[in-house]
Amino acid sequence: MGPNFVDINWWAVLVAAASAFALGGLWYGPLFKRAWCRENGIDPDAPPAGHPGRTFGTAFVAALVSAAAFAIILRPDPPLFIAAHAGFLTGLAYVAMSFGINYAFAGRSLRLWLIDGGYHTLQFTLYGVILGLWH
Repeated sequence: MGPNFVDINWWAVLVAAASAFALGGLWYGPLFKRAWCRENGIDPDAPPAGHPGRTFGTAFVAALVSAAAFAIILRPDPPLFIAAHAGFLTGLAYVAMSFGINYAFAGRSLRLWLIDGGYHTLQFTLYGVILGLWH
């Protein structure tokens, strides 16, 4: 019988989920905040809408679920190259391209798609690197 839920390195999953926050802080902060806000019609200097605890809590749960699901798909002990490659392809081919479909029908800009799709491509690549290194 193959690996199951308990065979997953849950500490690595937790760190992978946390890495989404570190990357997001850089990506949607100093790197692309102004461009992202401009493309979404948001004042970059305005206080965020909604309670930040709810926003960050929801984002962390989503990152945790996606990191756990990715770990299950990779199975325990994936080789680093395979895990990183799978992460890159998952982020680019599944997540970013799905955003691309939605953004095309919503009339959103190519720049916004590149920012958001790029983030998720790197997010899953990071998941793969962490899960591939930490067995």
